[in-house]
Amino acid sequence: MFVDIANIEVKAGDGGNGAVSFYRSPATALGGPDGGNGGKGGDVIFRTDSNLSTLYKFRNKKKFFAQNGGNGSGKKCSGKSGENLFIKVPYGTIIKDLDSDILICDMNKPGMNVVVAKGGNGGIGNFNLKSSVNRAPKYAKKGQPGEYFNLCLELKLLADVGLVGMPNAGKSTIISVISAARPKIADYPFTTVSPILGVVNCFDKSFVVADIPGLIKGASHGVGLGHEFLKHVQRCKVLVHVVDVSLENPIENFEIINQELYSFDEKFEHFPMIVVANKIDIACEENILKFKNYINNKNLNFFTISATNGLGGLGLLLRKMYEFVVKMDFKL
Repeated sequence: MFVDIANIEVKAGDGGNGAVSFYRSPATALGGPDGGNGGKGGDVIFRTDSNLSTLYKFRNKKKFFAQNGGNGSGKKCSGKSGENLFIKVPYGTIIKDLDSDILICDMNKPGMNVVVAKGGNGGIGNFNLKSSVNRAPKYAKKGQPGEYFNLCLELKLLADVGLVGMPNAGKSTIISVISAARPKIADYPFTTVSPILGVVNCFDKSFVVADIPGLIKGASHGVGLGHEFLKHVQRCKVLVHVVDVSLENPIENFEIINQELYSFDEKFEHFPMIVVANKIDIACEENILKFKNYINNKNLNFFTISATNGLGGLGLLLRKMYEFVVKMDFKL
């Protein structure tokens, strides 16, 4: 199951309390203060894990509390610090404060470790509270509470290439042909109900392609499934817009998806895009030519293919994807 958003509670450990204690010895009936400090509470640390691809583990477990610090004790013994709590999340997870909607961190790099909630400092024991005016304090300070947050975890897939288009346009077939991904494929809309990632090896580079499902008219306003997945397109370096040219209205379908992208995020109006006319084996030549002329007038890269039987310029399409990814990597 693909889960790309989760709300959880995290709390860092409280600091341990300082101790009130006085040392005793046979020669000294009432010695000086020797109460130790409390230990620091554990931090809550988020860590990216390349082996994770969803937020599914947060579906049932919602509360994550780090260990409290130990209390101080006599003989100037400090309490033990609480253990840090490490929470592993997929690469590409955004962490927000649910109450203020403020972005805390974007886990967009491998091997990231981010302290989200800091543990409370330990309280001070009476040994460290003595002074020239109070040489035997009979009090100690309590430990500070650890930070607490309601968090929203949101996963945005980190793919180099995003396949977009109407349901049943052939995106899943394309990703199954160019990578080792094996999505469920059938001849009806919405076969794919969660993003599919595939790794493509081309020339000297590997790059990730994502099949973004469920885009239909009104997706940017919550119609269908697309509104749940449009956010995954934002991090792609190039979009591959797949259009079924066997239908009567490929131009209209092309523009519907574009408008949904533009409505969701204005930056898509200037986003690199490759247009793929799919299913040319069952499309009429007039439809293909009309659509090709329309796309050429927009100065977009255009390819005709049949993903199911390998017809057309699938190899040329792969090369163009590669060129875009390398170009965008160089800009970064």
